[in-house]
Amino acid sequence: MPIDTLLPTVRDLTITSDATGREVFDTTKILMGLRNVVDHQLAVHAGALDRLGVARQTGGKTRALLIEMGAAPTVADRWLRIAAALESLERVAAYSGDGVFSGEHVDALVRGMGHIEKRSPEPLSEVSRIEHQLALIAQAFAGATPREVLATARTLGNQIADEQGGAPAGDDRTINEWATTPTDDGRLEVSANLDIVIGEKLVSAIASLAGKRPEPDGSEDARSAGQRRADALEMILDAAARAAGSGVTDLVAAPKTQLNLTVPADTPDAAALQWLGPILQTLACDATVTAIIVDGEKVPLDMGHPQRLFTHHQRRALIVRDQSCVKCGAAAGYTVCHHIAHWADGGPTDLDNGCLLCTSCHAQIHASGWDIIMGADRHPWLLPPVEQDPNRTPIPAYNRRTMRLDGVAA
Repeated sequence: MPIDTLLPTVRDLTITSDATGREVFDTTKILMGLRNVVDHQLAVHAGALDRLGVARQTGGKTRALLIEMGAAPTVADRWLRIAAALESLERVAAYSGDGVFSGEHVDALVRGMGHIEKRSPEPLSEVSRIEHQLALIAQAFAGATPREVLATARTLGNQIADEQGGAPAGDDRTINEWATTPTDDGRLEVSANLDIVIGEKLVSAIASLAGKRPEPDGSEDARSAGQRRADALEMILDAAARAAGSGVTDLVAAPKTQLNLTVPADTPDAAALQWLGPILQTLACDATVTAIIVDGEKVPLDMGHPQRLFTHHQRRALIVRDQSCVKCGAAAGYTVCHHIAHWADGGPTDLDNGCLLCTSCHAQIHASGWDIIMGADRHPWLLPPVEQDPNRTPIPAYNRRTMRLDGVAA
């Protein structure tokens, strides 16, 4: 049967009203085997695309080409990973080609063998490589999940390292992994497998900044433990970026946001920012903005010079005045400069329109009913949401809540 007739044939499959359970079961098994063979062929063909340099002819990469063709990023990665390993894993390749295992199981076998080889102080002999392949294949045949196959591979790798004087798993940096996966709803999933030293540094750094802190009205921290840890990670990243920007270290590039303001030459009132939505105001608080003038065909005619908001000297002045996050009291080193009247709405970049907010409170101010105003005393005051306080009684900045203040805020 020509391959181009296979798709219509599968599409025409139907489950009739008088179909028995056995018939549906048998057809399902055939389709699963077909899916496994197709997955294998897709990996083989993805490898051939890469080997022939199809994507490189246009300056791209095979992974990007596969994604453009409709593959999910993780699936494209899996195909290329399997394709690169099958030539040296004859037993795995044979079972994969026969459609015995799913693509996920084949990937677990490939990754498992890769782990075993990394844990071995000496290159595996051909006999050892075959033995380990058969051990993992046997477990997959016994009904193990891909995760269980990988767990077995880790056990085998650790045994080899112990027997041959290799590094303990907790100290072996060669098997460190860090992966990020964009989700369909615009978020980012992170997974990592780290040696004990890096792991302890990460856990300790996050734990030191993930403690509970009271809300401005004195109520208990509303964030979950997971949210506090995520906020702590952002504080660490921002602190590293500021250190890099000040020349303290060159380890990290400051992730300052670049906003492109597109201005049509014939209709300047229709100017549009690169990003839209509620996140824009948050980003614009600490961003570089470049105006780009375009013609009717969206061809750039002129690019303005980027303008950085809140200078280093202005930030230092805000630290002298606010001392910490005005909402929760987080240390000044973990704060950003916030425009009280949003810069995107025409708010000026000066001390009377700025205050310090940690990244967590900064996001909350932009996304919830909290507001900030500048009082007659030239200090920022917070207005709680109506749901929390119907009168919206002003709350002084964190560093001034222990002082005796006039009851009139502004």
